This record gives sequence, C-alpha cells and structure tokens, in this order.
Amino acid sequence: MTLFSLIVALLIEQLRPLPVERFVQAPLRVFARFLEDRFNDGEARHGAVAWWVAILSACFVSALIYFVLWHLHPAFALVFNILVLYLTTGFRQVSHFFTDIQLALQMGELARARQLIGEWRGRSHEDSSSSEVARLAIEEALVAAHRNVFGVILWFIVLPGPSGAVLYRLARFFDDEWGVRLAGRPDFGDFGSFAKKAFFALDWIPVRLTAAAFSIVGDFEDGVYCWRAQANQWKDKASGILLASGGGALGVKLGMPIFESGEVVERPEMGVGDEADADFMQSTIGLVWRTLVLAFMLLALFGVAGWGR
Repeated sequence: MTLFSLIVALLIEQLRPLPVERFVQAPLRVFARFLEDRFNDGEARHGAVAWWVAILSACFVSALIYFVLWHLHPAFALVFNILVLYLTTGFRQVSHFFTDIQLALQMGELARARQLIGEWRGRSHEDSSSSEVARLAIEEALVAAHRNVFGVILWFIVLPGPSGAVLYRLARFFDDEWGVRLAGRPDFGDFGSFAKKAFFALDWIPVRLTAAAFSIVGDFEDGVYCWRAQANQWKDKASGILLASGGGALGVKLGMPIFESGEVVERPEMGVGDEADADFMQSTIGLVWRTLVLAFMLLALFGVAGWGR
C-alpha cells in the first residue's frame, strides 16, 4: 500500500498540480497565526509548546482517521493516504520555475531567465550571468526535490498511516515560517527557535539518505568526496550536504560567488567539474528521477520482505 500510494499521488500531482499556496500554505498560515496569538510571548519555551501542540494534534488526527478508515475498508485508507501525500509532496510545486528557466536559457533569453530565478528565490539577479542563473536553479531544484519529495517519503514510511508525511510537512512549514521568515521581527523574539531546531533534527537522517542516493545514481566517487570535503562550508549544513553531493554526482560546480540584489555574495564552491548551463539543468532532472526510481525499488524490496504497510 505504501508504494502504491506514493506512485498514485505523484502521478496525480504530475497530471494535475496542486495550487499549493491556496490549499496548503494559506491554511497553514492561518493555523500558525492562531497558535502565535495564543502562545507567542517571545520566549523559546512557548514556541516549543506551540510546535508540539500543532504537530501532535495533526499527527494524531491523521493517524486516527487512517485507522478508522482501515477498519471500515482498506480501500478507504488507501484513498486517504493518497490524498494526504498529494497535499504534502510534489515536484510540480517548483518545477515550473525550473523548466521555464531552462527553456529561457536554451533560447538565449537571459533577461527572462534572470527574472524567473529572481521570482523563485525572492531576490534580484539582474546582473547574473547565464551560468549563475543555471547554477542557482540547480541548487534550488536539488534542495526542493529533497524537501518536497524524498524527505516526505522517508517519514511517510516510518510512521503509521500518513502521519509521517504530515509530521515532515508541518515541521518544514514551521521552520520556514517561524524559524526563518518571522525570526527577524522584533516582536517575535525566540518563539521560532525550537521550530528550527526540531526540523533540523527531523531532517538529519533524510538529508543524508538523499545525498547518498544522489551519489549512488550519479558519480558516486565525486558525490561522496564533495559531501565529505565541502558540505560543512555551507551556511545551512543540510543544504550544503545536498548541494555538495548533488554537484559531485552531476559533475557540475555549484555555490561560488553570485550577483544578488546588485551586490556580490561570497559563497563556497560546491561540487566539482564544469560550469553550470542548461544542459546540466537537464541532467539534474535525470538525477532526481533516478533517485526517485531508486527509492521506489528499495521500497518494493522492503515490501517483498514484509516491511511495508
């Protein structure tokens, strides 16, 4: 059931992409504001209480619904799994940016590519070269593939019903919302510090499994070498692991200084090999799909061995 649920959910998402902002982000922000109004006094411990209230309640409800539906008929539970996965996973949430940037670079429309990468990252890249734009797009795609698909898949496998997928998706949302987006607001205090730490802990193993998979389906030697030698140089350690292993597996240079909002931003070099371009963007798509196939093959083997649900 686990493998079938994942395949069907991803196929539906490919055929009919979910308007994530409308059906996921907006309701979660309303939920987050509700918790902030009742718990936020600027202290980290109250942020921890709010996080646990949100996570435990959502995971408990999703698991309860799953088991009730399973008791009624396994087909109902299967449909519920697929629905939750459809809401929590998906390549298409960001792939339209990636595809449009790749097409713009192939057509020589650098200004259009700069505009798109700026919209995707929320920063200005008007002075970026075509190689920089391709490099940034590959970086965003590698991290997004992990957080939108592979991280969710692992936790979906670990916990009963769809509660693992709910756990990872909510933890990631609260990290983005409380740990990053609102962290600099004076009245927010340390309320989001626990959310950041919690997601780091939940993502510790999934990040490393995704990085290992990138290396296995790509250039294994360079992927592992770059992971060990470069990952710790990146500010966000989890992203550093993904970019170093992904860049090594692809044989492309990532990181490095870029033009951002009219200024040069210094960044360490990730990966190894040639300068990024539209061809490497196509290779990135192949790497992500091969990683997904590997995950499904392993899941199928576990299912045959009697480990799957």
